[in-house]
Amino acid sequence: MLGENHLLTQEFPEYLAAIIELKSTNSAFCKMAKRYHQLDHQIRGLENNEVPISDEHFIELKAERAALKDQLYQQLVAHSKLPS
Repeated sequence: MLGENHLLTQEFPEYLAAIIELKSTNSAFCKMAKRYHQLDHQIRGLENNEVPISDEHFIELKAERAALKDQLYQQLVAHSKLPS
């Protein structure tokens, strides 16, 4: 769906506590999460405002967002498996 928001907390609501914790304690996770948010915002802006952009560039942006989402998810799962 065009213009759909892909916030990490909406994509992975079951990991809300882990997202908050990792953003404040893990600089690599925080950096990836910021880039993910930036890409999501940029993609939604392009979709909602019908900004002219090449298909190739648009696909690259979405692929980068998907790759970051996968990496962030892997870190969330690994973090959740750690003993408390």
